[in-house]
Amino acid sequence: MEKKVQVSILCEIYGKMLTEKQYEFINDYYNNDLSLSEIAENNNITRQAVRDIIKKGENKLFELEEKLAFMERTLKQEKQLQQILQELSKIEDTSSDKKVAKILEHVREELSCLA
Repeated sequence: MEKKVQVSILCEIYGKMLTEKQYEFINDYYNNDLSLSEIAENNNITRQAVRDIIKKGENKLFELEEKLAFMERTLKQEKQLQQILQELSKIEDTSSDKKVAKILEHVREELSCLA
């Protein structure tokens, strides 16, 4: 997975565990596409200070993910749900029983709420 996407997801999951500045700068850099210079200018600090704060925040996010693995589990569950939905579609396509179709549709709706 691309680092930008990974950091963005991790920030969404663990963002409350960062300092206010770390969260703000990571969000601006990764989600709002601001450059280090733009963030520095907006906060009246050096570009290097912004980079250091972002790096510390990134390290904290990766450390939390390594210990807690929420992102890894979530991505795995989403993949499993998609596979189950695909299997349900196969059953639905091959069955002509109306009761089975209705049950499968209900199961699909319930699973879709989890995705």
